[in-house]
Amino acid sequence: MKRTRIVPHRRRREAKTDYRARLKLLKSSRPRFIVRKSSNSITCQVASYGTAGDRIIVSVNSMHVKKSGWKGHTGNLPAAYLTGYLCGLNAKKSGISEAVLDTGLYKSTKGSRLYAALKGVLDAGINIPHSVDVLPADDRISGKHIAVYAEKLKKENPEKYGKIFSDYIKNKLPPESLPAHFSSVKQKLFHVKGLLAK
Repeated sequence: MKRTRIVPHRRRREAKTDYRARLKLLKSSRPRFIVRKSSNSITCQVASYGTAGDRIIVSVNSMHVKKSGWKGHTGNLPAAYLTGYLCGLNAKKSGISEAVLDTGLYKSTKGSRLYAALKGVLDAGINIPHSVDVLPADDRISGKHIAVYAEKLKKENPEKYGKIFSDYIKNKLPPESLPAHFSSVKQKLFHVKGLLAK
């Protein structure tokens, strides 16, 4: 008897989708909080599943945060947090109160940008099952580690400081002031979305 070879789905062949993990997420019957990253960007989405396929309810990337006043790098931990935070605020306005985390095929790394985005959406008020241990510390979320390094480098090697932080300087944001800038942008996002208690 001749055996029929079953060809896997294209996205499985291309290692773009783990269908077992996806099925587990779908069985939760909750919307998915999807986080994807590149070296210069973070994208966060909230999606629900239907018979016709996924429906994107909210989609935010770090460029939206930049348009809201963020002058720092759009692919670092603070930017990831703010992107997740903005996505969470928009999700709440769309009637979403809970979700499950979908990080795709990325390796789980404690304190990474994926979990910085998760921390942002949690702080926006969306309930997502998680382990507190994987979330980055508040100092890293605010960019304090970047500010400390910048301050040290400015004293020890001004030339290298100028090269590494050239984009910050161009945007008139001293990297040593990053934590204060982070707090300011976070407050602005909260106000703009009209979610402050009256």
